[in-house]
Amino acid sequence: MKFHFYKICSFFVLSISVCYAISIPPNKSIPATFVFGDSIVDTGNNNGLKTIAKVNYPPYGKDFMGGIPTGRFSNGKVPSDFLVEELGIKELLPAFLDPTLQAEDLITGVNFASGGAGYDPLTSELAKVISLDGQVILFKEYIVKLTELVGEDRKNEILANSLYMLVTGANDITNTYFGMPLRKSYYDVPSYADLLVNFASSFVQDLYSLGARRIGLFGIPPIGCLPSQRTLKGGEARQCVDNLNQAAQLFNSKLEAYSSSQGNKLPNSRLVYVDTYNVLLDVIDNPQRYGFKISDKGCCGTGKIEIAELCTYTCSSDSDYIFWDSFHLTEKAYRLLVHQILVQHLNGFF
Repeated sequence: MKFHFYKICSFFVLSISVCYAISIPPNKSIPATFVFGDSIVDTGNNNGLKTIAKVNYPPYGKDFMGGIPTGRFSNGKVPSDFLVEELGIKELLPAFLDPTLQAEDLITGVNFASGGAGYDPLTSELAKVISLDGQVILFKEYIVKLTELVGEDRKNEILANSLYMLVTGANDITNTYFGMPLRKSYYDVPSYADLLVNFASSFVQDLYSLGARRIGLFGIPPIGCLPSQRTLKGGEARQCVDNLNQAAQLFNSKLEAYSSSQGNKLPNSRLVYVDTYNVLLDVIDNPQRYGFKISDKGCCGTGKIEIAELCTYTCSSDSDYIFWDSFHLTEKAYRLLVHQILVQHLNGFF
């Protein structure tokens, strides 16, 4: 069997460049990538919103092209960018709401994610950001524009063969469930996880009805090991917070089970669960193995609690850090994780 190869590179210890070939089956293609979710993947959709969940100001973006803050919640590129870069589609995945968005970018994919969003509509409402339902509405607007640009047949071909990635859930557990009493008074952790999976299911059904066929659902990372959660709930030693990690793992197991069962019920579709929990936890537990020095603090501010406007100063060497602020990773860490994810999961979409 012949394969098409996309060359992707990652940078590991001692700045050694290691390149791998990702194989894509013959007669298959990935014309575009579409990303939905929260601040892990938002590339600037929140910039025009009246919300505190936006970072279109320094020091965010200090290592981005020209040191320009674009609304990405990191010092540079975020996973959305690395997905399209490593697949050879384009260098960056622009925000759909970017006022400078070019028509040609519509053909190869755009980003609908909104920092602060979650599966739970209450999560997005509290943060005053774009909910998953709102992101689907934007996707419908995108389809109209794409059809005007390339015609009905080409539009259908692009939608059916592209990758769709949903990256969210951390805000639901850290902020909406454990951060306030409303949901906890009605749900225990297992039933809240079920509620989130139900929202995920509705989202998948919406995307499928609009023509999506290759859909990736990202699991929640080890949120108990985020610097902010260590500081708030990890005691004097700032340990990883077990109940947060256990909640993430429980949700992930339910999301994975849903992906396995539902994928067989959607004709001609590939529904893939993407494990981010174990990949990131290994990096946090073994930072030096991956070329990092500090795994329990972020680069900005004290590294223990700062995020967004609280990030008024930064460390001297962000390449030593896994975390950029107390919630989000550095560009270097995101590059590594996306590479690992593509190696492990890309073939599942075919």
